[in-house]
Amino acid sequence: MVESIYDLTPEDLQNHGIKVVMTDLDNTLIAWDNPNGTPELKSWLEIVAAASIPVIVVSNNSHERVEKALEHIGLPFVSRALKPFTKGINQVKDEFKMDNQDLVLIGDQLMTDIAAANNAGIKSILVKPLVESDAWNTKPNRFIEKRIKNHLIKKHDFKTKWGNSLDD
Repeated sequence: MVESIYDLTPEDLQNHGIKVVMTDLDNTLIAWDNPNGTPELKSWLEIVAAASIPVIVVSNNSHERVEKALEHIGLPFVSRALKPFTKGINQVKDEFKMDNQDLVLIGDQLMTDIAAANNAGIKSILVKPLVESDAWNTKPNRFIEKRIKNHLIKKHDFKTKWGNSLDD
């Protein structure tokens, strides 16, 4: 669990064997209600690109929505990824010819992003949502996710503090 995707450095990723970053779009890479992103996003993408770590967006959104959100950034993407299923992740694995241990999926939701990574047998990083509000279709997931987190905390020694690196 990391505060923000922007906290992850190339060194942090490489030290954990990560060669390709897959990321959710809304509330992970960009705020769902601010598709233009932030200077912090642009800076992070430049730093990761300089380290030759590809970043691919894997989103459940429509092709049109993802394309519009990323048009000024130019990242490759998989839309209609069907997370928590592995369709989108498998597309990236096939395209980049990567082994599971080389990949990570970063996202802000346990029920879609983290579940998809687990189902695909790859690493995952849970980040705090960039903004407190959610699109209408995400709100039911957040309600259920809160109950799941509480269960994990009580029964499975689930980490409860957000870190600023993968080693926190």
